[in-house]
Amino acid sequence: MSTAEEPNEFTLKEWWNDPKNWKLGFLYYNKKDTRLFPPKRFKGGWTINFANPNFIIAMSAILIIIYFVIKICKS
Repeated sequence: MSTAEEPNEFTLKEWWNDPKNWKLGFLYYNKKDTRLFPPKRFKGGWTINFANPNFIIAMSAILIIIYFVIKICKS
């Protein structure tokens, strides 16, 4: 499968059901899956794909903002 090609529903279900893609049983980590918010493993809803580069960028930005807000509040 090329990187430009979207995975089909069967492939997404295979990835989701593969225990190797779930760290500690509840953290979804799959570099092949381009979805930022795949369905949760238990109790419905959505989780975050921690391997998605967009998540890493967004989380880094949030942490930097929190750091500067705390730094400004302390001064």
